[in-house]
Amino acid sequence: MLFPVRDSIPSRIWPVVNVSVIVTCGLAFLYQLTLGRELEGFLRVAAFIPARLFDVVPEYQIPSPDYGLAGNLGTMISSMFLHGGWLHIIGNMWILYVFGDNVEDALGHVRYLLFYLAGGIVATLTHAVTSPASPMPLIGASGAIAAVLGAYLVWFPHSRVSTLVFLGFFITMTELPALVFLVFWFVLQFFQGTLSLGDTAAGGGVAWFAHVGGFIFGFAVALVLKLSGRVVPTPSRPQIWYRQ
Repeated sequence: MLFPVRDSIPSRIWPVVNVSVIVTCGLAFLYQLTLGRELEGFLRVAAFIPARLFDVVPEYQIPSPDYGLAGNLGTMISSMFLHGGWLHIIGNMWILYVFGDNVEDALGHVRYLLFYLAGGIVATLTHAVTSPASPMPLIGASGAIAAVLGAYLVWFPHSRVSTLVFLGFFITMTELPALVFLVFWFVLQFFQGTLSLGDTAAGGGVAWFAHVGGFIFGFAVALVLKLSGRVVPTPSRPQIWYRQ
């Protein structure tokens, strides 16, 4: 297992959107902690449920009359800010903190916000397509964060990522090129997602294909912007990118 600690590229601007997303997710999680026994009912309404999108009747009633894409757009967005536990939110928010500031630097504040939300929606839809009859609520920012990672791979492949490496009970720190770290991360998500197809236990409660879909979306958008010249490297600092 690999876990990023920091990257080698400082942000040129204050990442107000990235920080705001992290704070919002934190406040939403604290609110979840206050709900107690009402949490499950809250998630049934505020989280995204694939069966509700495709109007599939599950084994038990889903407490919402909304079906179809328009009826579930709100939950696609709200589910990005909800998390299932301390490790879930801390892991997600730290990865967003490490990589998100540079992507916001490249896109600018408003475009980064739109990119982040769009990445989360695409990731959610990818999960829905691979599990269309699932009545289980989907929560977490991982899909949107995966889009950020995909863009980072295109724009900052030569960045260095200080990484914790977990090998059983042995833990060490190493520095990896962002290209190596992110490609390894994506291959792991795809491999785990493929194993989970048709086997609920193999999924372990993780929406692997949401990660895959978000990452591919972010990679594709970033590549188009790069090839079109909308985002180019700063000549004097080849690892820093700016929006043209």
